[in-house]
Amino acid sequence: MVLDKYASLNVLGEALTPCSYDPLTGFFRDGHCNTCAEDQGSHTVCAIMTAEFLAWSKYVGNDLSTPRPEFGFGGLQPGDNWCLCAGRFLQAVDEGCAPRINLDATHQTALEIVPFEVLVRHALPE
Repeated sequence: MVLDKYASLNVLGEALTPCSYDPLTGFFRDGHCNTCAEDQGSHTVCAIMTAEFLAWSKYVGNDLSTPRPEFGFGGLQPGDNWCLCAGRFLQAVDEGCAPRINLDATHQTALEIVPFEVLVRHALPE
């Protein structure tokens, strides 16, 4: 499915808000958790990194904390916002180490993988 990233909606049915400009995140590296058919990982969940999640992610083979300057990636720190793959987020939920998420910045396509109730349970307090 090709989406008009300027008309993207979040999981609440509202306009998608930015996830992070620093570090610059998103499949398109536009600061939003937008997606398209080429985004096979569905980088649609705006998550707030924790030390526990970053350590778990590295353990399961997705090292998000080590800088990779050759790819222009400075590495993530606790407190950074990042567009996670919806499947990886659901895996972290199942393993008890899922980070909090920002529902306003989580793309509606995440609902194809993660139940709405699970997203709400991990949302930042309002």
